[in-house]
Amino acid sequence: MSSLPALIARGIRTTAAVSPVLAGGLALRAFFATAPRMRVREWDATTHGEARYRRLTARGIEVVGYEWGTGPRTVLVLHGWHGRASQFAPLVRELVSEGFRVVSFDAPAHGASKGRRTDVRDWVALAEELQAIHGPFAAIVGHSFGALAALAAARSTVPTPAVVAIAGGAGPDAFIDEFVREFRLDRATADDMKARFRRRFGAEETTTGALSDAATHPLPDDTSLLVVHDRGDRRMPDADSLRLRTAHGERSRLLRTDDCGHTRVLSADATLDAVVAFVAGGLAAVDALGTTTGQAQPKSTDAAVRTPA
Repeated sequence: MSSLPALIARGIRTTAAVSPVLAGGLALRAFFATAPRMRVREWDATTHGEARYRRLTARGIEVVGYEWGTGPRTVLVLHGWHGRASQFAPLVRELVSEGFRVVSFDAPAHGASKGRRTDVRDWVALAEELQAIHGPFAAIVGHSFGALAALAAARSTVPTPAVVAIAGGAGPDAFIDEFVREFRLDRATADDMKARFRRRFGAEETTTGALSDAATHPLPDDTSLLVVHDRGDRRMPDADSLRLRTAHGERSRLLRTDDCGHTRVLSADATLDAVVAFVAGGLAAVDALGTTTGQAQPKSTDAAVRTPA
């Protein structure tokens, strides 16, 4: 944990000793914090600069949308919390070279977009807006928090035949629990924070809403799923990815990588090969690569791909 989050975590724990209720409120604010914004990385700048830009809106906030390629089939990619669309530059290049159009956006309070706050409902609303322009999508690819959004969108208002969840979670509880663990919050504070989170979403807690769990309430029967997760991901443990794979049975595949962590997994060769094969040719094309497993197995026997650091 960097110095600023560590300082915030210490302040929340100090407050919890006096009032878990006050601490729960502070914890929720920290959970939804979006600063600092990620800058475009040097190695992604060329692809980022080649995008065609479009103005989008999410609940009244102006958002920057991106488009690459001109193919007849369109893929939507969704970045995670503290992320931005340019992180997908390696995948964008691969998909465009295969004849796909790729669309994305920087969510409110992320990247080049305006705003100071956001939540998963904005990701879904923006997916709906892009679907109205470019849809239906051949696939939706999400990373981390974007994987949660991809699952929520595909189960509700943005149907698609294929979803890719990279380093993600089945539902918001995975992200909240990881925040609680990282900030070392006591149970009373964590419980108050979770209660506040659910009150914030209110009626959204449905089988396909933003609070639902995609392992408990899987994708539609005609939607296939590719799950990608690195064994050493310290930011988001892989338990939910294993649950997602198991819940979707024969219509899902699991790719395990090593030494890629939470972010570099996006640009790992094994990830790019599997995602492009899945989007272009479905599960059969992924199986032909020989890098994925057909079921969630113990870590000692899962197929894995090692990427140099």
